[in-house]
Amino acid sequence: MIYLNDDIAHFDFDAALPLLSDQRREQAMKFKYELGRKTCAMAYLLLCEGLEKEYGLTERPIFEFGEHGKPTIVGHQNIHFNLSHCREAVICAVSDKPVGIDIECIREFKDSLVHYTMNDQEVQQIEQAARPNMEFIRLWTMKEAKLKLIGSGITDNMKNVLDGSEHFETVVNEKKGYIYSVIY
Repeated sequence: MIYLNDDIAHFDFDAALPLLSDQRREQAMKFKYELGRKTCAMAYLLLCEGLEKEYGLTERPIFEFGEHGKPTIVGHQNIHFNLSHCREAVICAVSDKPVGIDIECIREFKDSLVHYTMNDQEVQQIEQAARPNMEFIRLWTMKEAKLKLIGSGITDNMKNVLDGSEHFETVVNEKKGYIYSVIY
């Protein structure tokens, strides 16, 4: 199940602090800017909402982290989740099977980034798209979601992340200015 909040401006960080675990509160407070603190707290609260709705869990989850930083919930290894945020929105996926999700703001990009991260076929898709910036972000969210699914983090070889066998759900919210992709 996917949980999304795209109203960051109205999120009350101070009111949310007591709802966070000590671990998450400490992590949120490490962010230098308010946006980072807010999105860290919002992502955690979306996870809490998902855990309660999907599994009836009301305790505040504590995380442990894999080799490349992928979090799991202590005592609930059978519950899979993934969090992501950008300037416009925060998103959480909760599932009984491994899941990866990424959300990004729709923005312009540099050609050098395209050629560094996209293979020839993907470059062609971007160049031929009616909205190249949206196609780039769509492909980027798919790549990052897959990497988050497998728990490897961003690699040096982003060109070969997708092999065509994956099935993604991608949503474009042009009005709010973001795109997200999820893979199970």
